[in-house]
Amino acid sequence: MIEGLLTLSGGLTSLVILLIIIFLFKEGAGLFQNPAVEKGYALYVHAENPVEALLPGQVKAVFDWETTNWKALGGMDEEIMPFRFDDVFSLYTEEELGVDYELLPQKLGEIIAEHQNIIAFLPEQYIPSDHIRIKKLPSENIRMADFFGGKEWMPTATPAPQFGVLPLLAGTLWVSLFAILIALPLGLGVAVYLSELAGERTRKILKPTIELLAGIPSVVYGFFGLTVLVPLVRKALDLPVGETAFTGSLILAIMALPTIVTLAEDAMRSTPKAMREASLALGATHWQTIYGVIIPYASSGITAAVVLGIGRAIGETMAALMVTGNAAVMPSSLFESVRTIPATIAAELGEAPSGGAHYQALFMLGCILFIATMVISVSAEIITKGRMNRGF
Repeated sequence: MIEGLLTLSGGLTSLVILLIIIFLFKEGAGLFQNPAVEKGYALYVHAENPVEALLPGQVKAVFDWETTNWKALGGMDEEIMPFRFDDVFSLYTEEELGVDYELLPQKLGEIIAEHQNIIAFLPEQYIPSDHIRIKKLPSENIRMADFFGGKEWMPTATPAPQFGVLPLLAGTLWVSLFAILIALPLGLGVAVYLSELAGERTRKILKPTIELLAGIPSVVYGFFGLTVLVPLVRKALDLPVGETAFTGSLILAIMALPTIVTLAEDAMRSTPKAMREASLALGATHWQTIYGVIIPYASSGITAAVVLGIGRAIGETMAALMVTGNAAVMPSSLFESVRTIPATIAAELGEAPSGGAHYQALFMLGCILFIATMVISVSAEIITKGRMNRGF
């Protein structure tokens, strides 16, 4: 009966995990079924305008006044006239629009027909009349190329939300990479000290203390970074703000240290005593034995510690959210504000309408994070198994 209960428990756990993964990818994949222009709206131009379609980035550039001439979009050499739905109420009174705005489609049609250089962003429920002199631009669905290759993350932009994941991906890798570059030498040094240099009494005190750091909630690390590291970095480096990728790397390095120290120290202590004695018997000093025998012998365990440390840094949410500045821009320096993928999900999921493109884009970010952490976990497992198979 106990065996059956354990089997049932394992089967239910596996099923729940599988359903969560299916739900995650199903919601994320739904992003590419949404139109590039805000749902329920459409773009209209004059019928003689030669432009047949616009990409989401081009639409945003037009309505942000970054692109001001149709020639840049393959059209005539005329200045672009962006027109939003709210603009109609500055041209006509409520009486002129009729009861329940019944004359609104006619008025919108007249506005577009009178201006060959216009581009109007209007609700589809008010389709302009005079179909001979106006043209509706086709709205394609959000493309995978725009999501994975886009350099702007502006999910609330109108008329075309921007879901470019590159700034978030770059910010995540930027912070995680430098966190490991900081944590690796420190963690390896502490592991060497605990394994080879510290006395038994010192080791019994220090190792549980370091392992205890892994149990501190990430929000506590975030508060520490916000109140201590952020002002310190701002003053020491004379920066306008202290919430930077460098600050995030520091706090994530502190959070990754317990994992690196614990696993690396265990790998070093598992080195057979006979190998240590053989090295010393051949005339090697204690330090030569450490870097010539022990560290190479424990290299797979140290590598697994580094990989798991990277996983901790990539998946961190609250600490990164509090100290990195949350600027969704392509980073060009370690001393600029960035935004990571976990921080983006935590900050925006509560504001995204359920089932909308923004909501599904955040689930797609979760899919990317899931794949990244899965690759890291599988890599650590393979490295650890290789170490065990070699008898380390």
